Amino acid sequence: MMQITCPWCGPRDQREFRCGGEAHIKRPADPASTDEAAWADYVFMRTNPKGTHRELWNHVHGCRRWFNMARDTVSDRILAVYAIGEPPFDPDAAPATSEGAAQ
Repeated sequence: MMQITCPWCGPRDQREFRCGGEAHIKRPADPASTDEAAWADYVFMRTNPKGTHRELWNHVHGCRRWFNMARDTVSDRILAVYAIGEPPFDPDAAPATSEGAAQ
């Protein structure tokens, strides 16, 4: 079972959380002039990387707050947990931490 470290509640069992999909998706700057292809890309197209993936998570059975998590999709290892609004995790700029890592 994986432990996830909530930024507000601390380490908790993964069953308390739900993934909300890919993090850091940019909404079109001018929705009124955005064509259908660009809207479809914004709504439906997501990356599916082998390696580091940044995701939105919600602590549904705890504080109910949203946060970002960087996770290695190959090993399922949690690389970083950080608040929404903080810069995206960059695996090349920061060393991976064992905080909340899969066990």
